[in-house]
Amino acid sequence: MKDVYISKAVIKRLPRYHRFLGELAKEGVERISSNDLAEMMNVTASQIRQDLNHFGGFGQQGYGYNVRYLHEEIGNLLGLNKEHKMVIIGAGNLARAITNYYGFKEIGFLIVALFDVNEELIGSEIKGIPVRPLSELSDFAKKEEIDLAILTVPKDAANAAAEEVVTAGIHYIWNFAPTELIVDRKKVYVENVHLVDSLLELTFEMTTRPIKESK
Repeated sequence: MKDVYISKAVIKRLPRYHRFLGELAKEGVERISSNDLAEMMNVTASQIRQDLNHFGGFGQQGYGYNVRYLHEEIGNLLGLNKEHKMVIIGAGNLARAITNYYGFKEIGFLIVALFDVNEELIGSEIKGIPVRPLSELSDFAKKEEIDLAILTVPKDAANAAAEEVVTAGIHYIWNFAPTELIVDRKKVYVENVHLVDSLLELTFEMTTRPIKESK
């Protein structure tokens, strides 16, 4: 796997496959064809087959895909076969919303601490999780073997916070700060979440391809 290039577009579709297959498994569906799965997901059957062939295919001609098996295998590719410890850098409103989201724990992602530089926040708790001083991040990350950090700090504090994360030996950042981080990409991988960009993609559709109600 390490020597095979997988495009970002394919990787972005894997969580969606996992979600749909999970729903099918809960409904008791044992197997599904690429055509039926494609119709559910509004993609082409060819696209599904091409994507899954990067990882071995998983299907059998004339049978289709075993739903539970494929769901589990994609989950393994996504790292869902073990727990992941996360910390949040920044303990403001966005951090509070993320901490209160139950879905992470259900798939094995555990928020174990929040860090901030604001003395008024340090020592408080969000959903029972303590807010610690950012100066303690490095020791905490090594002791607890933290897998990834979530950045929810303001734009002007983002790069300094990212540097703290890198120094702490955390190699993966989920960045909600509205800026591109300047970090050594050999030491850390950054996944950016730009909320405004996503909104503007939607308004592009509104502007260029408006949906007209039929009369």
